[in-house]
Amino acid sequence: MAADASAPTLATRLRRPSAVGALGGLFVLALLAWLAVNAERTPADFLEVFLIGITTGCVYALVALGYTLVYGILELINFAHGDVFMLGGMFSITYATHFFGLHTGQGVLIIPIVFATLLLAMISCGLINAAIEFVAYRPLRGKPRLAPLITAIGMSFVIQDVGLIWKGPNYITAPDVFPRSKVFSIGGVDYTWNKLIVVVITIPVLLGLLYLVQRTRQGKAMRATAQDMDASAMMGINVNRTISFTFLIAGGLAGAAGLLYSLYVTTVRYDQGFQLGLIAFTAAVLGGVGNLPGAVLGAILIGLIQAFNEGLNWHAPGSDWTQSIVFSILILILVFRPEGLLGERTPEGG
Repeated sequence: MAADASAPTLATRLRRPSAVGALGGLFVLALLAWLAVNAERTPADFLEVFLIGITTGCVYALVALGYTLVYGILELINFAHGDVFMLGGMFSITYATHFFGLHTGQGVLIIPIVFATLLLAMISCGLINAAIEFVAYRPLRGKPRLAPLITAIGMSFVIQDVGLIWKGPNYITAPDVFPRSKVFSIGGVDYTWNKLIVVVITIPVLLGLLYLVQRTRQGKAMRATAQDMDASAMMGINVNRTISFTFLIAGGLAGAAGLLYSLYVTTVRYDQGFQLGLIAFTAAVLGGVGNLPGAVLGAILIGLIQAFNEGLNWHAPGSDWTQSIVFSILILILVFRPEGLLGERTPEGG
């Protein structure tokens, strides 16, 4: 009787993945069919939207990597990270315009100014993020996970209020300095410098991060701490310093994303970080939170989804539905594949 009672349960467990997979496959096929129809009807518009999605995804990738770095080492969702990104945008506009006098029409002079601003924004956001870890998260290490999670949400509101007091409730505007001249054409669609610059800055930052984590001594310490904090300490690794360094790097990535966003979109407001941070967090979960290549993949996919939804003309839901679509993806991933596209399922620690 016991065997008979357990048989339906076992059969249900065996059938469920195939049913979910079939539904997922049908959804993917429907999505691909919709994209194919749009590409066939308006190929130039489709290609232009695709390039916009890649550019947007590069910005999301920088923010998503910050989430996945911190989660990989502490299993903490740092909800304040998006607001550090917002401060990065404000720092970038302030440094570029007030310190370096950046304005439209400077030609090639913008190149050293942009890179100097990038360095300052990354340092500023990195130090702020490391200070947040020291003040808000380190005292709660070893406490129940709910405590640092609530603290992270609280820090998010604190940083929002800092931005509100500093720059006020209105959008602050950056000079539109990225040139919009054509770099090359694909299928009659021009790829302009303002999009290429975002990709050109993003790719070396991402490659540098991968090299740091996988090849350097500090990166090995980060990976060892992520696997077993106590064993790492016994082997002589300074765990506190390693965690602070991780937050420093994550904040630097947020600063880089803030500069690219502020000069590409040209507007920043105190409350933008929370919304964009959640989108980047969704990208990290989609690719596999804790997995660096997965975070990049998820960010590119989210950027494409947003661009296709807002830019395609044939039966696209429109920009009003972007947030609903993105967070529906987050819910579906958490329900059906919480390890993400490139992540590996691991047992929860006790």
